[in-house]
Amino acid sequence: MSQKALWSGRFKEPLSQAALKFSSSIEFDKRLYQEDIAGSIAHVEMLSACRIITAAEARKIRNALKAIHKEIETGKFPLGDEYEDIHLAIEQRLIQKIGPVGGKLHTARSRNDQIALDERLFLRTAIREIQKLITQFQRVLLYKSEKYFGVLMPGYTHVQRAQPVLLAHHLLAYVSMVERDYERLGDCLKRSNKSPLGAAALAGTSFPIDRMKTAKKLGFDGIVENSIDAVSDRDYILEFVSACSILAMHLSRMAEEFVLWSTKEFSFVQISDAYTTGSSIMPQKKNPDIAELIRGKTGSVYGNLVNLLTMMKALPLAYNRDMQEDKAPLFETVNTLRTSLFVMTHMLVHTEFRKEHLEEELRNDFTSATDIADYLVRQGLPFREAHEITGRIVSYCIDHRMYFGNLDLETLKTFSKHFEADIFDFLLPRQSVEQKKSAGSTSPQEVKKQIVHWTRVLKARK
Repeated sequence: MSQKALWSGRFKEPLSQAALKFSSSIEFDKRLYQEDIAGSIAHVEMLSACRIITAAEARKIRNALKAIHKEIETGKFPLGDEYEDIHLAIEQRLIQKIGPVGGKLHTARSRNDQIALDERLFLRTAIREIQKLITQFQRVLLYKSEKYFGVLMPGYTHVQRAQPVLLAHHLLAYVSMVERDYERLGDCLKRSNKSPLGAAALAGTSFPIDRMKTAKKLGFDGIVENSIDAVSDRDYILEFVSACSILAMHLSRMAEEFVLWSTKEFSFVQISDAYTTGSSIMPQKKNPDIAELIRGKTGSVYGNLVNLLTMMKALPLAYNRDMQEDKAPLFETVNTLRTSLFVMTHMLVHTEFRKEHLEEELRNDFTSATDIADYLVRQGLPFREAHEITGRIVSYCIDHRMYFGNLDLETLKTFSKHFEADIFDFLLPRQSVEQKKSAGSTSPQEVKKQIVHWTRVLKARK
């Protein structure tokens, strides 16, 4: 080892190079250098305030930590794989710079509460960043809903045409979905924004520290009360990755629709060339690769969740080195969600919906069949009977290669005497949409209410 381990006093020989390389986490946790230094500064200021070290010692350590931060930022202090982890790397550099007084930084602190602190600080920033990206995505969905307000499209169940809906209604469904993701992340933030610092290895410390002081300095809402719990669980990461998995699933659903809708068979959308690619052998191809990648990366996020759950399964209290493996899935999840949200948002900005084709497809189908059945119910028939009659009308139209718009009253009366001239107020797709009455439905009035609501909600966010 090029550096003497700070824990080496009990050992007669150094850690082998193979073991050091195998156990080192610096490759991943060097990303936490800002959080680690911020936590150390808060800790040393607390130690000084509690008179555990002198004010002069605290000032010397704090200034050196700020200098180390600058060295890392500028590349003057490369965090190479000769270090075991980010905590020891920074502490060793601190002692190199200011001598033995640097070793006082670790008073009343363990790497166990140190890493838990760093991760919670990192997670707090990541959650807020992802929430901002969700809001940007929602704003684009809302913009598209307003731009295409009044445009009809087939609504689907089982990927079969079901009923006419407003395109805006369909897009606003995603606004509602990812709003719950936004809220889930906010709930996760409430539970993760507690300071573990001061728990030490697991039992706390005999030094008269002030845990609330460091918590307040670092912007936490409080402390993790039980010192064993503070260092031995990673449920705050599990909850975060779980929420991200649901968010990734929602993004994958829209991505899948873009893949389908951009096909010749659907032709509902035109994705910008900037978010598609070509084929290496077929010159005519325009592939929705970006949407496919968003869809595919969802599997990586799911894998990270299973990874973390399996890592934590059956671990006895308190800290175990297995928990070092939490960083790669955490960081990968954050990276994947950031990029997926960013790219999805910009792809949506540069996607055009083909209004004429969407509405033409509705005219050549039977999506207002439920409205015919509802009409018969209002005439006094039980719904099951009305359903059966409407099904026979659909079958008749298919046999005669026609649609509802081609029917006349005389033909309709052969199926039921309850049909009157006003049935023609219910046969066409736009009439179907306009007849909807229930709250949250696809009627223009209800969709306008949704747009007003989301405009107000999203405007209130920074």
